[in-house]
Parts: sequence; structure tokens; C-alpha cells
Amino acid sequence: MVKRSIGLTGLVLLVLGVTGIGRTALAADAPSCGDCHEQSASFPANPHGRAACELPGDAACASCHGDGKAHMEAGGDKSLIRGLHGAKGAETCLTCHDVTTEHTSFRDGVHGASETVNCLTCHSVHTPHAKEPNLLAKRQTELCASCHPGQTSSLRSKAYTHHLDRGGFTCASCHDPHGRKGEGALKLTRQGDTPCLTCHNEKKGPYVYEHVGPTTSAMIGGCLTCHEPHGSNNPKMLTRPRIDQLCLECHSTLAAGALGSQPPASHNVSLPRWRNCTTCHVAVHGSNRSPKLLK
Repeated sequence: MVKRSIGLTGLVLLVLGVTGIGRTALAADAPSCGDCHEQSASFPANPHGRAACELPGDAACASCHGDGKAHMEAGGDKSLIRGLHGAKGAETCLTCHDVTTEHTSFRDGVHGASETVNCLTCHSVHTPHAKEPNLLAKRQTELCASCHPGQTSSLRSKAYTHHLDRGGFTCASCHDPHGRKGEGALKLTRQGDTPCLTCHNEKKGPYVYEHVGPTTSAMIGGCLTCHEPHGSNNPKMLTRPRIDQLCLECHSTLAAGALGSQPPASHNVSLPRWRNCTTCHVAVHGSNRSPKLLK
């Protein structure tokens, strides 16, 4: 009977000893992982290495890769050691990193582990990028670009865009790579708002006269109803080149009536003078003074 708490490290050592991993790792005349793998030299400075600093010999390696005895005796046969690739490899990482919240799930997130995308797609345990946090294998924007070239191209080439890598702005400023599926993996604010309002909080309101749709939950899409978040060739990152084209997507004669608090446009928009709606309706995100968003 164990009469006192042995702690987490002691428990790991006890398990390793029972399974035989500890005996292999601790044998004085046994070969070591470091005989062939140079990663062993730098591993103590690694976050995983620091967490396993009290494990003796090759026990730290064995905690992820399994008992290496047969692997060593076979001259380094890779089939006799546990790799961390594919969905099965991700399960090894999730032994410790299984985090699930209302908006985040490492296991069932938007980048859910599969045979093509798993933890090692973005993270490198042994050779991470020197200047990136969280053991990322490359610069964060490079990692995202490898699978999302279209969005990255827009961010880097469109006339009006959010500029990556300026002032610390990256894809992860708006997206949570471990976010749940079906939500665009967006990083919501503490109030549950879209990440747009993290920087553009003055657009939130509340307003006495809301612009129902773009700035409220009355229309699915929120800011994305009018703006292209990854870049646009239109001023203010708008989805349409002309203001009237954008406004008339909602403010036109519909079978169910007009969307919003105001009726369809009463001006003759076939005339150029009436096509720039925001010349008069300047408070497009909401107003505390004008129900027509005039000021």
C-alpha cells in the first residue's frame, strides 16, 4: 500500500517501471535515444522537456513514442516505435492536450485531427520556429497560407485589406485554430461579439436607432454583410464597388416588405446623384439621433 502521495512524476515513474519502460530507460548498459537522435540534446529546454524534467533516461521520450527497446534492437526500425502522424498520432497529443469549451475543441475543432491534418501539421515538438510561440513549426501566417492560399492572397494583394504581420496582426487575431466547427473558428469577444469589434469597438453601439442587419443579430452575417474581411478592391473593404448596389441588396421592394426600420429607397437611383447613399445616410452603423441614419 502506498501510504503517502507520490505526486504526478512519481506516478509516471511507477507506471513506467511496471510496464518495463522504466527498466529499459534506466539500465546503465542499455542504448539511449540520444545515441541516434540529436533531439535528445535540446529536448530538456523544450516545454515538453521541462514538464518531464524529473523523468530518468529515455522515459521522457517513451512517454510519447512508447518503449524504444525493440526499435533499438532492430537497428532503428521505424515500425517498432510510435510516430505522431495522422489521427492516431493526434490521439497521443490529446492525452494531455484534450481541451473542450463552449467555443473551443482540440478534438472536434475546425482543424479536427485527420490523416491529412493533425497537430504536427502546425506544431513541431522538436524543431519549432525560434520566434513563434506554442511550438509552431513555421511563422503563423505561413502555416495558414499552406492550406488557405485564397484568403492569404487577398490579405496580401488586395487594395484595401488588413495587413498581416503589422503590429502583431495575424490570422489568429481573428480566428481560433482550435475553434469549433460551424462557427468559422472566429475568436469571439468576452461579450460574444465577432472579432471585428475587438478593434472596431466604436461601431458596436448600442444605438437608439440601429442599422438592423449589418451591426445587429437581426441579419445573419453581421459585419460580413457589407465587408470582405480578407481584403477587397473596394474602399472600406466593401463587398460591392458601388454604395447603392450594396444598400439596395436590402433596401428594395421585397415580397415580405422592406428590411430594416425604413422603407425601400424613395429616390430615383437610376440617376447618378442618388447613388452614393452614404452622402446623406452617414451613420451607417447606427445613430442616436436620426431614425434614417442621417447623423
